[in-house]
Amino acid sequence: MKNLIVALILLVVIVAGAFLVKGYLPEWQDRTQKVTSDAKQTQGTIRIANDNFMGYFFIRSPEFKKAMRRAGWILDLEDDAANYAQRMQKLADEETEFAVCTVDAYVLNGKMHNYPGTIIMIIDESKGADAILALKDKIANLDALKGMSDIKVAYTPDSPSHHLLKAASDHFNVPELLPRQSHLRIETDGSQAAVKALLNGKADVAVAWEPDVSKGLRDSKVVKLLGTEVTEKLIVDILLVNRKFAAKNPEVVKLFMTNYFKVLKKYRQDKALLMKDLKKDTGLSEKKIESVMQSIRWINFAENLEDWFGIGTYNEGLVDTIDSTITVLKNAGDFKSNPLPDEDPYRLTYREFFEQLNQEGIGSGFKAAASGAAALGAIEARFPALDEAGWAQLKVVGGLKVGKISFLRGDSGLNVKGKEIVDAAVDKLKHYPALRVMIEGHTGTRGDPGRNRVLSRDRANAVKQYLVVTYNVDPNRLRSVGFGGDKPMPRKPGESLKGWRYRLPRVELILIKESF
Repeated sequence: MKNLIVALILLVVIVAGAFLVKGYLPEWQDRTQKVTSDAKQTQGTIRIANDNFMGYFFIRSPEFKKAMRRAGWILDLEDDAANYAQRMQKLADEETEFAVCTVDAYVLNGKMHNYPGTIIMIIDESKGADAILALKDKIANLDALKGMSDIKVAYTPDSPSHHLLKAASDHFNVPELLPRQSHLRIETDGSQAAVKALLNGKADVAVAWEPDVSKGLRDSKVVKLLGTEVTEKLIVDILLVNRKFAAKNPEVVKLFMTNYFKVLKKYRQDKALLMKDLKKDTGLSEKKIESVMQSIRWINFAENLEDWFGIGTYNEGLVDTIDSTITVLKNAGDFKSNPLPDEDPYRLTYREFFEQLNQEGIGSGFKAAASGAAALGAIEARFPALDEAGWAQLKVVGGLKVGKISFLRGDSGLNVKGKEIVDAAVDKLKHYPALRVMIEGHTGTRGDPGRNRVLSRDRANAVKQYLVVTYNVDPNRLRSVGFGGDKPMPRKPGESLKGWRYRLPRVELILIKESF
């Protein structure tokens, strides 16, 4: 009996030992393999949520992977097909350390998780990658949409292009771009389907992104109503880092940023390498790649510091973009009030990494301007002068959404309220630095026509002068004209005569562009 017990104990020990060996052998072998190879320098894996947008190429590029690998970090890039809700969920659950996003998508989708990431870097800005297209025989410009009740709009919900629709609807006062009736909304799974709906006549308007924008414009019956090539700080791609990861691993975050900007610079200096790697990444032809690249403006190290995070300058483009995005989303009905904690945009941003990198230095050619350096803002863009014939050749984009600008009674001087209305219009105008502005003055239809024209012209001139003096707007960008009562607004159905007459005296800001 005693021998049997000893035998059973030995059997249990042998079986347990076998399980221990089986369980720990792979781990031991893996550890042995690492310490006897160059992999012993590997410090861990960094998970990045992204998608196949070309703007994010440098983060998933071979050169960036190599740079991070040499520093001991393996990149695990997850393509979630721009599923922003899932992206924010994983960032909140600490299943990813970094995530790419647009400002509008983060404001929209981050709220549910109390904004789990902090914005540490601007990646790029759309400069033609997104556009609103229409059938030109029905809709020549954004103003032509106003008052139409049967416009069908094709779009991809919650995409950056959808945000362009929302912004245009708000900035140009065109609610027709966001129809409430379900039969007027054609929700598509991607840009290509939206353009197809337009070309097939199922939609009157479509919002799309490249390369589908270019494909749509090849059809002679299609016109571009608005593209991001004429916008500023509207659709902006950002890099987010999980807040806990950033707090625990600040040196890793700085390493990530340092290598990113060095790789960005390397590719910009080696066009052949860039094209080779982009072809492999996208599967597109060289011609298509060049076309898409022209629609994306990548933001370098110095621009991040100076233009977006306000380091060494007074420009805080990122905070301004967050604020203006929230205004657009509120007016589009996505939020009833400011969704940010304490309504504070600075709760989403973190500039300390850039401040440290700027002080420490990351290499030649990576330095911000000296503190207080002056730089022209978007509203101060310079324009060449035009003669009468030149202005006549310009094409109308649409009338900017402007409240009723008030003046001193019977006079052309702006009163305090009128100046506040112009100030609010400037906030929208900042997004369109490539467009000129026609300032049109109008009066009521009663009274002497000649005097009305003079008064309307003087009021338009007063607005022009206010923009030039207060905001340093280039006078060459502006043209003021007075129509008196020659162009009255149409009377709305059921509108009283008194109400209609009240609306007639006005100053309008019409945005116009070069016509090629």
